[in-house]
Amino acid sequence: MSMTGSIKESADDRLFTILNYIILFIFTITILYPLVYIVSASFSSSTAVISGKVWLYPVEPTLAGYEAVFKHRLIMSSFLNSVFYTVVGTTINVLFTLIAAYPLSRKDFMPRNAIMALFVFTMMFSGGLIPSYLVVKELGMIDTRWSLIIPGALAVMNMIIARTYFQTTIPDELLEAAQMDGCSDFTFVRKIVLPLSGPIIAVISLFYAVGHWNQYFNALLYLKHQELYPIQLVLRDILVQNEVDASMITDVADQAARDGLRELLKFSLIVVSTLPVLIIYPFIQRHFVKGMMIGSLKG
Repeated sequence: MSMTGSIKESADDRLFTILNYIILFIFTITILYPLVYIVSASFSSSTAVISGKVWLYPVEPTLAGYEAVFKHRLIMSSFLNSVFYTVVGTTINVLFTLIAAYPLSRKDFMPRNAIMALFVFTMMFSGGLIPSYLVVKELGMIDTRWSLIIPGALAVMNMIIARTYFQTTIPDELLEAAQMDGCSDFTFVRKIVLPLSGPIIAVISLFYAVGHWNQYFNALLYLKHQELYPIQLVLRDILVQNEVDASMITDVADQAARDGLRELLKFSLIVVSTLPVLIIYPFIQRHFVKGMMIGSLKG
């Protein structure tokens, strides 16, 4: 009976494993195919895209879509603006997050529960769009780069993740040993805590960087001069400006060409706006899983 039961269980395990592989394969194809299609369509001719000839590989390869994108007068300046917002904003975000998270992870910091309650309160209740705009206006940050950086300088959820990481990774005995050797809190953080916090710093940096790179709504609210626009807002404007009223064009050929270019631009813009994040991710991927798993544990 035991042999039969063992053989039956092994067969069930193999069936379960096969079903898992099939389901994961379907999910992988579902996720990867749209990405492959977008890249292939961005390098295909507009006629091939409109006629539905593009399935997997580029058809009638061309760079017309990318040429149309980079001919825009604001593309390069907006790209550099986005780099500035991402680098400077992420640096400030990570600095503020670590400054808030580490003291709140220390058991000897008496008011940590009260301060943590205030942080959590802001996650549930906010002033709303109009009060936020009025605050930014009163601080004199309207139509400045800082309007896209300072208002979101700290994300409470990322702070909680970092706090939990410190609680589960930095043992109290390590702090006690350092204090016995005459180590100050600042030295302990600089020489011990930060070197051990690479995974969680990588995680929150990725979160913040992606948020800064993809932001356009705050730019739409706070910025007036196009020279300060991030790339996402410029790409949005390109798509909007490309929507031309058909009554304004009398030549059918011109209308067809414009429609084809509009379809081609959609795919080229997606590739341009997502490529930097895809390039950065592999460099921090090895830290991402560890930091996310440890930091998401309930502290």
